[in-house]
Amino acid sequence: MTSEQAGVGRLGLCSGCSYYPDYLNSRRCTPGDACIRAHSGRQIDRFLRTNPELAQNYLTDIFWERRAIAARYAPVDSIFGLKSDHDEVVRRVVATRLPVDQLITMARDPDREVRLSVAARLPEPLLIELIHDPDYLIRATVARRLPHGQLAKLSKDPEREVRKVVATRLPPFALHMLAADPEPEVRAIVAERALPGLAATLLNDAEWWVRLAAVGNAPLEFLPPLADDPETEVREAARTRLAEETAA
Repeated sequence: MTSEQAGVGRLGLCSGCSYYPDYLNSRRCTPGDACIRAHSGRQIDRFLRTNPELAQNYLTDIFWERRAIAARYAPVDSIFGLKSDHDEVVRRVVATRLPVDQLITMARDPDREVRLSVAARLPEPLLIELIHDPDYLIRATVARRLPHGQLAKLSKDPEREVRKVVATRLPPFALHMLAADPEPEVRAIVAERALPGLAATLLNDAEWWVRLAAVGNAPLEFLPPLADDPETEVREAARTRLAEETAA
C-alpha cells in the first residue's frame, strides 16, 4: 500500500471527493496536509493556495472557516455578497479585500475588527462616518488618518488615547484646543510641539513632566523661574537651555 493510499484510508476524506483521484495524483492535494474537505483551517488554506481557481466554489459553504479562507483567494468581485455574512471572521477577510469604494457599507459592522479594517482603508473624505464609533480604537485609527482640517472634531473625544493622537497631529497653531486637557499626557504632547507663546503658558502646568516638555519651546525670558523648579529634571533642563543660549 502506498503512503497516499494509507492517507485515504486513515482520514476517509477522499471517499466521495470530486477531486479524487486526479488532484491527489497530480499533488494538488495531500491527505492530512492540503485538503478542502478537512475541518482544519491550515489544510483548507493550503489546498486553496494551491488551487485558487476553486475558491469561488466555497464562498457559500456551510463551514464558516471554509468561507473565510475562500474569501482570501476568490476574485474580489465575487466576494461582495459576503459583506453581510453572519460570521464575523468571514466579514473581516472581506473588509481587507474590498475595493475602497465598497467599504462604506461596512462602516457600521457590529464587529470591531471589521470596523478597524474599514477605518484603516476608507478614503479620507469618508472617515468622518466613523468619528463617533463606540470603540475608541476605531476613533484613534480615524484620528491618525483624518485630514488636519477635521481633527478638531476629535479634540474633545472622551478617550485620552484618542486625544493623544490628535495632539500629535494637530498643526502647532491649533494646539491651544488641547492645552487645558484634563490629562497631563495629552498636555505634555502639546507642550513638546507648542509654539513659543503656548509653551510659555504651559511652563506653569501643575504636572512637572508637562513643564519639562515646555522648556524646549518656551521663550528664554520665561525660563529663569524654572531654574528653581521643585523637580530636578525641570530645573536641569531650564538651566541647561539658559546656559547654552548664554554661551551662544
